[in-house]
Amino acid sequence: MSKSSPRRFGGRSTGTVTVIEAKVHRSSARNAKLAFILTAVIVGLLAAVVAASYWHPIVSLFVGALIGVPTGAAVWLLVRVWPVIRLLWWWSLEVFLVVLLLTCWVQLANHTPTVVTLLVVALVVGVPAVIRPVRRQVKAWGWCLVVRHRLRVCFAQFIIANQSGSLPLILWARPTPVGERVWVYLRPGLSAKDLEGRLDKIAVTCHASTVLIERASENNAAYLRFDIKRREVLTAHVGSPLVDVIDPTAPVSASPLTVPTALDLPDIDMPTVTLPTQGKPAKKPATTANGSKPAASSSSVPDDDTSDWI
Repeated sequence: MSKSSPRRFGGRSTGTVTVIEAKVHRSSARNAKLAFILTAVIVGLLAAVVAASYWHPIVSLFVGALIGVPTGAAVWLLVRVWPVIRLLWWWSLEVFLVVLLLTCWVQLANHTPTVVTLLVVALVVGVPAVIRPVRRQVKAWGWCLVVRHRLRVCFAQFIIANQSGSLPLILWARPTPVGERVWVYLRPGLSAKDLEGRLDKIAVTCHASTVLIERASENNAAYLRFDIKRREVLTAHVGSPLVDVIDPTAPVSASPLTVPTALDLPDIDMPTVTLPTQGKPAKKPATTANGSKPAASSSSVPDDDTSDWI
């Protein structure tokens, strides 16, 4: 669905303002027609089968048609207006905030004097502007609203979606110490690998420093988490109370420090281990010419000495 607004400046037209893209419009019309036919036939047949147990089959067919056609029409309407519902979802937070502010303003103006009304408005606007923590939180949540729309621009401009032109569903965003974190549900036709090569373009579109993509669910690859980084908190200067504890009048030692380079342990007593000495083993007696061993001589080692040596 596109709306033409030919505004002429110097005889030239400014172009066309597109609310719903033509590709999405044609796809929703085709899907709505198919949904109507399938729903009407299936629901009508089921209703006719159930009604056949109570009435005549011809009457059951009429009853099935009376039930199936309105049900199919309801499904057709839902599918047909789905692009509009998705557009309202993209701006749901902004619409809710505007309605809330207008309602509060009307109720406040109708039930309080003008002075009180202006005082309340001044407090509501002035407190976030003066108090730094409140102002920081308001700014962080404001960036969350902006980032959701900037990511939608990324998907619509340079990230390929499926053939029907359905963009991923941007679910929720919340602030983090370094930026924002956004949860996105991908449609068929995209994966995390397709987005990793375009992280620099996404960072430029979101006015950020870097962008990281991770899976938000181990069981569903379509559920992703975008971490948008705007500032570095690890390099910030942090005030420490230890500086106030140091005495500025304390003398500063100028003696050089001695850094040990080797391990020297002279005061440790190491136990001395003494191994028993071993004697020479007795020689094996030689055999005679006839193969018999000679008789043991008196110089041989006695049995008791051999046992002591062993």
